[in-house]
Amino acid sequence: MKYLIIVIGPTAIGKTALSIQLAKSFGCEIISCDSRQFFKEMTIGTAVPSKEELDAAVHHFIQNKSIFENYTVGDFEREAISMLDKLYKTNDCAVLVGGSGLYVDAILKGFDSFPKIDPSIREEIIANYEKLGIGYLQQELEKLDKPYFDTISKENPQTLLNPQRLMRFVEVCIGSGKPYSSFLNQKKNTRNFIPILIGLEAERVDMYERINLRVDLMMQAGLLKEAKRLYPNKDLNALQTVGYRELFSYFDGDGTLDFAVEEIKKNTRRFAKRQMTWFKRTENVKWFDYKTDFDVILEYIEKTIETT
Repeated sequence: MKYLIIVIGPTAIGKTALSIQLAKSFGCEIISCDSRQFFKEMTIGTAVPSKEELDAAVHHFIQNKSIFENYTVGDFEREAISMLDKLYKTNDCAVLVGGSGLYVDAILKGFDSFPKIDPSIREEIIANYEKLGIGYLQQELEKLDKPYFDTISKENPQTLLNPQRLMRFVEVCIGSGKPYSSFLNQKKNTRNFIPILIGLEAERVDMYERINLRVDLMMQAGLLKEAKRLYPNKDLNALQTVGYRELFSYFDGDGTLDFAVEEIKKNTRRFAKRQMTWFKRTENVKWFDYKTDFDVILEYIEKTIETT
């Protein structure tokens, strides 16, 4: 049998450290599914593992793409599953770690397959959005896929305020000639591994303290300089990320630097809360307090492997 040990949890909870300990214990390699650590231009603001951490275990999908590339969760699914097939030829275990719930789900359950869309369609949609605003995107989706529009309105209305998501929905509708929703909930691919899900959690006050400290350390490490270098490309999708957006606003003249740093902390705390909401819906997760001794977690995994 092949096993995929999956370490999930909110940002700044200690997932990287635990994944390295597990990789060492099982003599295996790590696949990162942090959707912002893929990008080589972003280091400090995405909390990329340090050189010492990267040297401690073999990592994959860390800074392997550029912010200028169009890299989707579907692309990641295909590449990560291919990598796992390769790793399982020499080891029965691998570790998957990250806080991007959608990317974890893609590896666990597979991802809906969408057709290739002519890039000119996306360009036209962007041009119309820049002229007409988000109302244009909302109206197009309602016209092209009203059932899906109604579902979003009822279940996740915030999505209707996300131009990147709306542009994707509309381009699929136009490019395929079919409703976006017609490509959802397709039969998923089967997986050749048994997942063992480990969740790290903390009391809210502890989690928020860890987040605030991480942001302070990022600023000390040079996040301001990194954001300044990326500022000319601030409209790229990859840079619509907590830690960069707030500093871009500061560069635009919106508030002081101290205000921007406090906004990063606040928005990171909100992000962590959303992560936990997502992961708490994930099935078959064994949750541990982040202070739990490593041997306790290791014993749980070893017993799980013995009994499957």
